[in-house]
Amino acid sequence: MPLVKMYYQNVSCGDKFQITKIKSLTFQVIVVPFLSRPALPALLLPSGLHLFSSNAICRSVDYSPFCLVIYECQCQVGMNVEAHNPIEAVSVADVVLWAALYPVLSDSSLAYMKIKPQICLFPISLPHEGKRNLLVTSALPYVNNVPHLGNIIGCVLSADVFSRYGRLRGWNLLFVCGTDEYGTATENKAREEGLTPQQICDKYHAIHSSIYKWFQIDFDFFGRTTTEKQTEIAQDIFWRIHKHGFLIEDTVEQLRCEKCQRFLADRFVEGICPHCSYPEARGDQCDKCGRLINAVELREPQCKVCRQTPVVRSSKHLFLDLPKLEPQLEQWLEKSTSTGDWTANAKQITRSWLRDGLKPRCITRDLRWGTPVPHPDFKEKVFYVWFDAPIGYLSITANYTDKWEKWWKNPHQVELYNFMAKDNVPFHSVVFPCSLLGAQDNYTLVSHLIATEYLNYEDTKFSKSRGVGVFGDMAKDTGIPSDVWRFYLLYVRPEGQDSAFSWADMALKNNSELLNNLGNFINRAGMFVTKFFEGCVPAMELQQEDKKLLALVGWELQQYIQLMDKVKIRDALRHILNISRHGNQYIQVNEPWKKIKGGDTERQRAGTVTGVSVNIACLLSVMLLPYMPTVSQTIRDQLNAPQSCVNTMLQGTGTFVCSLSAGHRIGTVSPLFQKLEVDQIEALKKRFGGQQRASSTQPAAVPAAAAEVATSNGVDPEKAKQLTQAVTEQVRLLASGNTRLSDQLCTQFF
Repeated sequence: MPLVKMYYQNVSCGDKFQITKIKSLTFQVIVVPFLSRPALPALLLPSGLHLFSSNAICRSVDYSPFCLVIYECQCQVGMNVEAHNPIEAVSVADVVLWAALYPVLSDSSLAYMKIKPQICLFPISLPHEGKRNLLVTSALPYVNNVPHLGNIIGCVLSADVFSRYGRLRGWNLLFVCGTDEYGTATENKAREEGLTPQQICDKYHAIHSSIYKWFQIDFDFFGRTTTEKQTEIAQDIFWRIHKHGFLIEDTVEQLRCEKCQRFLADRFVEGICPHCSYPEARGDQCDKCGRLINAVELREPQCKVCRQTPVVRSSKHLFLDLPKLEPQLEQWLEKSTSTGDWTANAKQITRSWLRDGLKPRCITRDLRWGTPVPHPDFKEKVFYVWFDAPIGYLSITANYTDKWEKWWKNPHQVELYNFMAKDNVPFHSVVFPCSLLGAQDNYTLVSHLIATEYLNYEDTKFSKSRGVGVFGDMAKDTGIPSDVWRFYLLYVRPEGQDSAFSWADMALKNNSELLNNLGNFINRAGMFVTKFFEGCVPAMELQQEDKKLLALVGWELQQYIQLMDKVKIRDALRHILNISRHGNQYIQVNEPWKKIKGGDTERQRAGTVTGVSVNIACLLSVMLLPYMPTVSQTIRDQLNAPQSCVNTMLQGTGTFVCSLSAGHRIGTVSPLFQKLEVDQIEALKKRFGGQQRASSTQPAAVPAAAAEVATSNGVDPEKAKQLTQAVTEQVRLLASGNTRLSDQLCTQFF
């Protein structure tokens, strides 16, 4: 194949540049932000090779000063998007010839390539026949504020863990999110900071993006709602709803703040709930009882901006006719909640909305900053944020690929997962589905609605204004790695009830679960290989004790998969920690550091224990990947683990296989975690305690101090308790018939 020359010039992200003389074709390419996750090979080149494994091109050509964006095309001109065989290198001619095809192909979408420090291709993800196709969304965060830890665990982090897990399972998955940028909240923030609403959106979108990048949230695409696609799709849905008779007009009384000279959006009115007397109810919903509220029904309402009492004024608006859509909604809900994974609170909140019958819901507002209502009689209004914002999922996907309808108008092939906190449930289970049902355009509706309860900060609520709690832009300044933050937030994830972030508990879990349990086992297993067997995994001759351990580890793996399949993220994490506890106990009982000094039989026993342990460590690295991606990669790097371990162990019901066979040479082993000291934690608690610090009487350092004393004496009470529980559980499992499973897993393992 002849070499085709490519000419280009230096650029930086955001610039436009021209590529000339590619097979006599000239076309323009736009640089966009680089995404962090390399994809599997997706393209069969004319040379017979596939594009491409990560680091493939960079091994054969150095374009280090440049960043290039090209186009990815679907199933045309002999290309094969089903290819899954990585290659070691791709020639320059392959790359240039492949890129040169794009101007003559009409069916294309964006993909991404980064040249420095490595080249990775990101083929556009589309549903595939015969595969499980998952569309994962995370509730769109408001652009006008910085997310706190509760916001992060409630939507983006939970969705990220499940998305990473889904990819390990081999599912075809698209994970999208973005900032919700319209509404009065943005207008007010702009006024406070002396900026335009668009400038506020640009500023805080960058802040959100930076925070999620630090927390290693692995979106396929992170967009925003202030786009032409948002206007186009939202107005199209509006006209379809209007055409099918699901809109009604009405004149309503609204609260208007005379001091601010504007009608007040629902979330900028606060008062006493007319149903349960909660004193901080919003103008659209009460957070305590969950009931729908019209702002004028609030007792003692106040403008949240200036704290003045608003007055009632009349205005004509458009309403979504929820009562007319209710039969369709109930029919769909019956199917979705019975076949999908809806959390208990999501079902309960949805039922509470339906219990007394739905009422028309206003979808327009007297604002300036929003998606314009295209109806000529309402041209001075914009769409209400809770009609407009969920449509952002569609428009963000449309900005990712022109083939967005293959995801959003494909209910028979696509399963839609929504992740959110419980206060967002009714808008995703009632209002947004009714909008799509009313449009009657074969939209994909939510199959699985995953809602968390609330995460509090110590014994109070997060408050940016009072300096209470850790917000996303502050976490990295603590010096605690993002993986540790991820671990603890997922450990206390509020799945069934509200939970609380606690500095003392975070230190305890880091020091006991990560350092003394998980890190201790993985480090010891690797160090035994290095110290006793010159860095090579020894031969293993399994005894009954080893078979029982493999059976127990295999059972824990299968429980992990069953729970993760059902999005029980917090509960699944416990099984990872159980496995390392089993491993620590196994090492303690067999004492390979003593047996290695004995005769041949004892040395063989030390080798078996070491080989089995280091393979369990390899399994743990895979199971940890959704939770702690950097730690997971570090473990695999230290063990020099093959890629096959990631691709096989979580398939089907789960198979624990021997990935590190006898003779495998591992890499350099080093500790994975650091202890969080009492004085460090006390300083952080004081720093983020705000005004609550003065009244706080909780002995924050007691649990951490107790753990420190126990550790200094050589005994960890928490670890001893956990090991005792592990032994009891092992006996129960073996007594229930897992001996046969041990032989089966032993065959798979070796």
